[in-house]
Amino acid sequence: MAQHFLLSAKARTLSLRAVARMTDEEAHERFKAIRWADNGGEPFCPRCGCTAIYTYAARCIWKCKACQHQFSVTSGTIFASRKLPIRDYLLAIAIFVNGVKGYSALQLSRDLDVQYKTAFVMAHKIREAIGAEQAAGSLSGVVEIDGAYFGGHAKQENKKADRKDRRLAEEQTGKRQSVVTARERGGRTLTTVVAKEADAIPFVRSVVQPGTTVHADEAAGWDRLHAHYEMRRVNHSVEFKAEDGACTNWAESFFSRLRRAEWGQHHHISGRYLAFYAREMAWREDNRRQPNGSLHEMATAAALAHPVSRIWVGYWQRAQ
Repeated sequence: MAQHFLLSAKARTLSLRAVARMTDEEAHERFKAIRWADNGGEPFCPRCGCTAIYTYAARCIWKCKACQHQFSVTSGTIFASRKLPIRDYLLAIAIFVNGVKGYSALQLSRDLDVQYKTAFVMAHKIREAIGAEQAAGSLSGVVEIDGAYFGGHAKQENKKADRKDRRLAEEQTGKRQSVVTARERGGRTLTTVVAKEADAIPFVRSVVQPGTTVHADEAAGWDRLHAHYEMRRVNHSVEFKAEDGACTNWAESFFSRLRRAEWGQHHHISGRYLAFYAREMAWREDNRRQPNGSLHEMATAAALAHPVSRIWVGYWQRAQ
């Protein structure tokens, strides 16, 4: 019997022990190699692109000979104005990507021995960076669309006779929101957060190219897509897969991962940040067959390519 890829040695190309034992100089060189990979790991000015720079001996910073701009390896990135040693950021990303179903801020704070607030913001910055890359692009070929409700919490009544079926549309109110996914078979997963599935029609139209075959369930909200795509529908109250091949199993696989993250890792997801968690799980789902070393490099490159966060700057100081 063939061994599953994730159980093989090829899936383990990153060692947390090796990253934790890095010196700050080694971690700095690693960040340089990833951020400026297109220049052989040699730094260049992030403002004007000039490769002629001065190197400071006392500090790990550079100065551009053309525009006189001073910069470090994290300047202008989502880790700008960092306070922790640079190795801790490399280790935080390694811990983050190793979590198959996500990673809680409390757990990260214990692993790094930092305050919960520090770990919370750091994890969300990583989510913002990988989510920005995940949200780009469009879908074609065969695409599955579906929606599911996440976030919020409705406490159950004590008596069974008084309890409500929270799956019903009329009960999906308050803080619960619908995560709608459009997933290309063999390709990428894009997500959006809306009040109800029908509100995601503009999102689907914007990310799914014309000429695409779209698979969906029998929800009435998707009826408007028949004018734009070749639609195939499956009635989930009868079957998981229709005779013409219509199914949304790929979309359901994504929802399974997001649901396990909500229940097993975070226990509660605020509607304010639900879109970030959804994009994170889409990224994990799309790259689930990548070795963890590749995931670490991808997440680090995304963080170093992402500009300074406008969401998490001064978050705990109520600057927003």
